[in-house]
Amino acid sequence: MRGTGAEPIGRLPRRVHVGYAVGSLVTGAFGTVPGLLLLPYLTDTLGVAAGVAALLVLLPKAWDVLVNPVAGRISDRTRSRWGARRPYLLGGGLALAVLFASIFAAPFGAGPAAGAYVAVAFLATATAFAFFQVPYVAMPAELTDDPAERTRLMSWRIAVLALAILVSGAVAPAVVTAGGDGVPGHRWMGLFVAALIVAGVIGVFLGTRSAPTGAVGESEPSLRAQLAVAGRNRPFRALLVCFVVQSAGVATVLAGVKYFADQVLHAPDAGPTLLFACFVAPALLVMPLWTRVGARLGKRAALVVASLLFAAGALVLVAAPVLPPAGVYAVVALIGVGYAGQQVFALAMLADCIAYDTARTGRRQAGVFTGLWTAGETFGLALGPGSYGLVLQLSGYVSSSTGVAATQPATARLGVLLGFTLLPALLAAAPLLLLHAYTLTPAHLTPATLRPADHGVVVADNSP
Repeated sequence: MRGTGAEPIGRLPRRVHVGYAVGSLVTGAFGTVPGLLLLPYLTDTLGVAAGVAALLVLLPKAWDVLVNPVAGRISDRTRSRWGARRPYLLGGGLALAVLFASIFAAPFGAGPAAGAYVAVAFLATATAFAFFQVPYVAMPAELTDDPAERTRLMSWRIAVLALAILVSGAVAPAVVTAGGDGVPGHRWMGLFVAALIVAGVIGVFLGTRSAPTGAVGESEPSLRAQLAVAGRNRPFRALLVCFVVQSAGVATVLAGVKYFADQVLHAPDAGPTLLFACFVAPALLVMPLWTRVGARLGKRAALVVASLLFAAGALVLVAAPVLPPAGVYAVVALIGVGYAGQQVFALAMLADCIAYDTARTGRRQAGVFTGLWTAGETFGLALGPGSYGLVLQLSGYVSSSTGVAATQPATARLGVLLGFTLLPALLAAAPLLLLHAYTLTPAHLTPATLRPADHGVVVADNSP
């Protein structure tokens, strides 16, 4: 274990690839199901107005902007026989499972009290998720010092993430239906997702027990100093802002799936499951292709290609009302191919940013970088449903407390369509302009290119 002083290694054994990737069952389930079902649960089961529901979804996640960097610093400074990260994988993950089920317990029935309860439960759940996700995302930069190996590790992780999204996103609505819809169905769904989270927690904790965990290094003396280092890292800053905005675009698609299936495809039962299968399943098939594209074009160029593919597919879906259902599902699959590339290259580029900073400064700060990253991602995933809920409110969406969507006016149906297509297309394409500031290449990550840092001061990395 590197926490005891062993040196970083290059190629990792397959069991570490698989063991680490299993943790994506946790991140995939929590990143998908609230974004998919929480907004419609509030508007169509608890009777909360769309604008208020948007705030209830957004504000608890915004809290993570503060919590995630703190979780990163705490894990950076942890010393245990399990390493710095793995204790939080277990403790934070199990707490997350229990709290997730509580979100949909509905002890107050429908109405304002029920909405307030959901907001509080969601806040607690998001906090527990921070203490799982931040250490989890920090691990790749410490598992290997080989940039290509980090890309392979991310490919495994994103493949399992795609499977987790497929299972949780496609099965969760079916569990709600099988459980009788309304409050009872959502309670059963909460328990199902909690069980999936527990499986991922146990899997990643045991699967990484023999993995290297990173040499214990010196860190900045305060959280403020660490945040200053991350904030002055130009490539990291550009990548972070791009990823946050694109995460909001992905989350907007997730938030709109049920509404789109109901109001545009007129397929409230099978539609959400089919849309999810088409969105996520291609990722399981194209991941090796994206790895080859990244090797040929470079990670930044490959991320741009994937993002433009996502945006183009979303724009085509504006014509969904006149397209045959098979055509709609095919376009959604194209969007899913772009989504897979976005995820794998952004995460691989993050790991390179962390490794570069560590090599340049000699300080162990992976947790701070990933704390900022996951805070931004969490905010983006909350901003998507929040933005979609605002679109519904402005377009006149009618809420319901029956568990079944009310009949909607034409303006609301148009809002459902544009929020699912035009909005995510803009969010995927616009931030690509920022990536000109990301200039890290494999050459920048070799020891020969690294300048010694003065470890007595906060190091500001403003060079490419």
